[in-house]
Amino acid sequence: MVQDFEQYSAWRQNVAAALEAYQAGVSQAGLGDAASEQGVARALDRIRDDKLSVAFVAEFSRGKSELINALFFADYGQRILPSSAGRTTMCPTELMYDPSYAPCLRLLPIETRGAQLSTSDYRDDPSAWTVLPLSLDAPDSMIDTFKQVSLTRYVSVAEATRFGLYDETDPDAAASLNDQGEVEISLWRHAIINFPHPLLKQGLVILDTPGLNAIGTEPELTLNLIPNAHAVLFILAAETGVTKSDIEVWRTHIGAGPGRIAVLNKIDAMWDELKTDAENDADIERQRASVAQLLALDPGKVYPVSAQKALVGKINGDMALLEKSRLNALESALFHELIPSKKDIIRTQLAEEMASVVGAQQGMVTARTRDIVEQLQELKSLRGKNQSVVAHMMRRIDVEKKEFDASLIKLQGTRSVFARLSTELYTTLGMDVVQKEIDGVRDAMAATRFATGMRGPVRQFFDQARRNLDSSNIKIGEISAMMESMYRKFSVEHGLSLSIPMPFSLNKYKREIDAIEDAYARQFGTTTLIISSRNAIMERFFDSIASRVRRSYRAANADVEAWLKVVMAPLESQIRQHKDQLKHRLASIQRIHDATDSLEQKISSFESTQEELDRLKARIAQLAGGVTRAIESELRLLEAAA
Repeated sequence: MVQDFEQYSAWRQNVAAALEAYQAGVSQAGLGDAASEQGVARALDRIRDDKLSVAFVAEFSRGKSELINALFFADYGQRILPSSAGRTTMCPTELMYDPSYAPCLRLLPIETRGAQLSTSDYRDDPSAWTVLPLSLDAPDSMIDTFKQVSLTRYVSVAEATRFGLYDETDPDAAASLNDQGEVEISLWRHAIINFPHPLLKQGLVILDTPGLNAIGTEPELTLNLIPNAHAVLFILAAETGVTKSDIEVWRTHIGAGPGRIAVLNKIDAMWDELKTDAENDADIERQRASVAQLLALDPGKVYPVSAQKALVGKINGDMALLEKSRLNALESALFHELIPSKKDIIRTQLAEEMASVVGAQQGMVTARTRDIVEQLQELKSLRGKNQSVVAHMMRRIDVEKKEFDASLIKLQGTRSVFARLSTELYTTLGMDVVQKEIDGVRDAMAATRFATGMRGPVRQFFDQARRNLDSSNIKIGEISAMMESMYRKFSVEHGLSLSIPMPFSLNKYKREIDAIEDAYARQFGTTTLIISSRNAIMERFFDSIASRVRRSYRAANADVEAWLKVVMAPLESQIRQHKDQLKHRLASIQRIHDATDSLEQKISSFESTQEELDRLKARIAQLAGGVTRAIESELRLLEAAA
């Protein structure tokens, strides 16, 4: 696993180095503009901040924490995460590494569920978290610190209901009360373990979830963490197989798809000493086939393992026991399939981003070269000509310059329209718009006592979010059409080498809104709403829905702002370049007319400039080729090079 991640990390570093070299070369050549700089910066951010998240989902006592220990922490010679009979992980726990923090355990108090904010809203608020340092040189102390994720406390029914952690309509709820009529809840809402493990340092993020009953009450898991995980390991007990609650969570929150794997844990419970190994293996295979059928999964996506025996085998160096645990097959599937598929996604995104950047900059070099070639042709045509011919050429260039200046005046009008349309765009996309709609839904929720009454306002909220994005898309289309017309005008009338502005759409954010609504619908289907008055739970879910929609709108705003900045950049850059070129052409012919410059010297100078531009174009192509080779390089080649 470490080797797989090291190779993936080496690939990312290779790509980042190639991007930085390209950026430096372009800047040195004076070809940098807002659009290209933004494109390269976005590509660098994508490759540097790339994470690979793996979520472990199961009912309690299925061995999630033990499986994490066996997969990732056996080298420490003991259990790192708490793992024992009963429930050990009471709140969603992320294991990751952020070098901006010292090794620590960050804990979000359960009381934050009482506010109208999701876990994500608190991530950038250090004051909201309780931070406990980790003593890396004292494993026992560190393990004691990790036990915080298991801690609980008892609260009144009213308080648990306010947090969305108690449903009075649930017939089994009363059985969970203690003798004082109190409800046991987790001490913490969320935990982040910042740990300098080699895999975590290279971008792996591990999510350990509480039991399945918590999946339905913690919106962050349902709406964000689990759906966005690159791999989800759904852990089942080998003896019991798929229970009713298992199948419900699988269908509602996970489902078959890329990176979705079922793990049949605790197969050691099926190692019957009165049977042969072949008979035991046959029993395990039958259970595996049954699980695959019930989950509608390919049997090859169901992995029987014994996490506990694998951990013991790794710690004690018992290779026979490790092999019998079957953990190696799961490790191989998880990393030999997950990393290449993640790399393919990043590779495609980077290739698309760089294609537009490189194309624009090659266009700038081509435009410069064309200008030089035109001037050379003009100068060479003056050989042996008298001064009247030179004067005529001066007048012709002067007319061309005046026509270009007239076009620039028209461009000012386009800029005014551009500014007006940009302002109108934010009337449907601005953050104040979405916040007003969120507040409206919360007011409607406060006015009704039953969850059924909340369904309409929430549905209208999603519909309005989509209408806002549609209206914004229309404005973007108007801006694009106007700019395309302007680009074509300058290309045809003045011979500029301009590509049509890059297309832009907010459709991906509409798809995000659809995905959020689908998650809401699965969690609060019609039947659930009819039989339940889970106001507090639904309100908590809407908090997370609102947070997700705000994040989508914030990202959409950032993309729109970036697009508006760069959509005119190539045109304005070539306009400046063409204006300077006309000015220099006129000055050159003037000096030749005044006999202050030798015609042959000027021709020689332009020929040297053309050669420099040819070398520049080759250099840009070489740097772009380096980026392409880095993106397309295979991990196995990096391994061979190492």
